[in-house]
Amino acid sequence: MVRLFLRPLLALLLFFTQPAVAADPFEHGWQLDPEASAITFLSVKKDTIAETSQFAALSGQITESGVAQLIVALDSVDTKIDLRNVRMRFLFFETFAHPEATVTAVLDPIALQDLPNLRRKVIPLPVTLSLHGVEVELKAEVAVTLLSNDRINVSTLNPVILQLEDFNLMQGREKLQEAANVTITPLGIVNLNLTFDRRAPGTPVLATPTSSGATAALEAEGDFSRDACIGRFDILSRSRSVNFAPGTSRLDQRSTSFLDSLYDIVSRCPDMVIEVGGHTDDKGSAASNTRLSQKRANSVVRYLTAKGIPADRLTSVGYGEETPLVPNTSSDNRAKNRRIAFKVQN
Repeated sequence: MVRLFLRPLLALLLFFTQPAVAADPFEHGWQLDPEASAITFLSVKKDTIAETSQFAALSGQITESGVAQLIVALDSVDTKIDLRNVRMRFLFFETFAHPEATVTAVLDPIALQDLPNLRRKVIPLPVTLSLHGVEVELKAEVAVTLLSNDRINVSTLNPVILQLEDFNLMQGREKLQEAANVTITPLGIVNLNLTFDRRAPGTPVLATPTSSGATAALEAEGDFSRDACIGRFDILSRSRSVNFAPGTSRLDQRSTSFLDSLYDIVSRCPDMVIEVGGHTDDKGSAASNTRLSQKRANSVVRYLTAKGIPADRLTSVGYGEETPLVPNTSSDNRAKNRRIAFKVQN
C-alpha cells in the first residue's frame, strides 16, 4: 500500500526536478509578439521634468542563426498628446524622410546553451541602431527569459542612453524647444521589453520583418477638426523642411517627401482654405525678396494642386523679409527666417 502511494509521488517529484527540455534556442526562428512587447523612451525637459513615451507599431524576429531584427515605426510615437505626437514626428524624428528605426544584433547560441536549465540569463549584447539616417554601435545588457519552450522574453537590464548628437537629432531638438518653449536634455533613455514566439516548423523566415499594424498612436483616419488642423499647420511651419535651389523657386528633391505628408494633412482639413506663405531673410533688396518668396509659395501650391488639392483651397503669399521669426543677425537666424509657413485662412 505504501509502495503504491510512493510511486506516483516519486514520479511527480522527478517531473518537477528534471531540467527543462528545450529545443535549439533558435530552432525554427522566433517572431515578435507586438502586443506583449514595448519600447519606451524617457526624455527630460526643464532639467527636472521627465516624460515617458513609447511606440505603438513594432515588428521583429530572431532568425534560426540567432540574428535579431527589430523595426520601429516612428510615426507610431505615442506621447499621449495628439499635437505633441505630431511635433515628434515632423520636428524631431522627421518621419517623412526617416520613417523607421531598426535594431540588429546577433545572439550567441553558446552563451544561451544553459538557458533551458537557468530559465533566465543576463548577457551582454552589442547592437546596431539605425536612426535618422545614422548607424551607431551600442552595447546593452539584456535579460533573456525562457517563458516556455516556445516563448521567450528579451529585455534591457539597464536603460540604453542615446546621445542625440550621435544621430544628427540636435536640430530636431532645437525645433522642439522652439515649438514647446522648453529646454530639452540632449539625450534619450530607452528601455526594451520584447516577447517572441517560436515559429512553427516550416514557417518561412522573413527577409524583412513587416509592420505589426498597430494603430494606437498613429493618425486617426478621417478628417481632422479645425483646431487639429490649425495646430498641425503651425507645427509644419516650424519644420523648415521645404527647401529650394539657392536663389530660385525650384523645389529641392528632398522637400517632396515632406510635401507629400503635407498633402495628406491638407486633404483631411476639408472646407478650409490654406495660406502658403513664403518668407526670406534680409539678404538682397526688399523687392527682390518679395518676388522670390512669392515664386516659392507658388511652387508649393503648384505641387499640392498637381497631387489633387483643389486650387480654390490654396492661396500663396510672398511676404519677403517683412515678418522674420528672429532678428537677421547671424547665419543661423537667417536660415530660420527663410521658410514656408502654412495657416488656415477661414
